[in-house]
Amino acid sequence: MHEHPTQPVVRDPNGVLRFKPNAIVQHLLEVASKAGCGLNELALLKFSQEDHRQFAQLIGYSLSGYGDLSCVDGESYRFVEAMVEKGTSEQEAKIAVFAGELRELRRVLREPMARLFGVHPDDLGDF
Repeated sequence: MHEHPTQPVVRDPNGVLRFKPNAIVQHLLEVASKAGCGLNELALLKFSQEDHRQFAQLIGYSLSGYGDLSCVDGESYRFVEAMVEKGTSEQEAKIAVFAGELRELRRVLREPMARLFGVHPDDLGDF
C-alpha cells in the first residue's frame, strides 16, 4: 500500500507556512466539532499515524506546529522541510534527505571501516 501524498505548503495571509487546506475536510471538521468531536477527540481515535499526519495536513496545519504533533516523526518532518526549503516535489525532497543521511553515514563509518579492514581511510575511495 502506498503512503498518502504530502499536501503542498503555502504561505497564509499572515505569512505563516501552512499545508494547503482541503475545504471539504475543513468543513467536515467544523461539523464534527459542533457535534462534540473536535481535534482532541479525533486525536484519541485509533487511526494510523499516517492517517493522522495526512489529516493535519488537510486541515491546513501550520508547518511549525506540524513538527510538534505526536503522529509526526522526525523523518516525515524532514521531508516536508526539505520540500519547502528546496522548492522540490515530495519525491525529490525524500531523495535529498536520504542522500544527506547516506553522506553522513559514510563520513561517520569511514574510520571504523578502515580499522575493520586494516587499511588507511584514503584506501576506501568513495566509500
